[in-house]
Amino acid sequence: MSKARNTDLPTEATAAKHDMLSPMLDSALLEMREFSKKKQDGVLNPLKVKVLNRLLSDIKETLSSDPSAEYLDLLDDESLPQNSDAVLILGQFRAAMNQFRDKYYGYYGGTDRWLTVEKPKN
Repeated sequence: MSKARNTDLPTEATAAKHDMLSPMLDSALLEMREFSKKKQDGVLNPLKVKVLNRLLSDIKETLSSDPSAEYLDLLDDESLPQNSDAVLILGQFRAAMNQFRDKYYGYYGGTDRWLTVEKPKN
């Protein structure tokens, strides 16, 4: 883990939200990869964009204190992205989630756990 100051640590609620959203992102990314394999230039329908953006908005909020959040964009609901565009964006969110977990999750005090404001390393 990198040297994070206690004031930089996520809260227990943020860690729990990360853990809840992470498998949902994995599922969405897997599905979009399958759609993209079948038809890369296929356009997402408005319902898919709405559902994905709801998930991505929650992730972006969860990562709001992390520098990576500045580079995370939602899907454009006006010009409806292609499948391959959605895969790219979801992949960026997956990378940011992985980086966040790598930074604040590890083996401490004999157990794997999040380092949080409530439970810092010290």
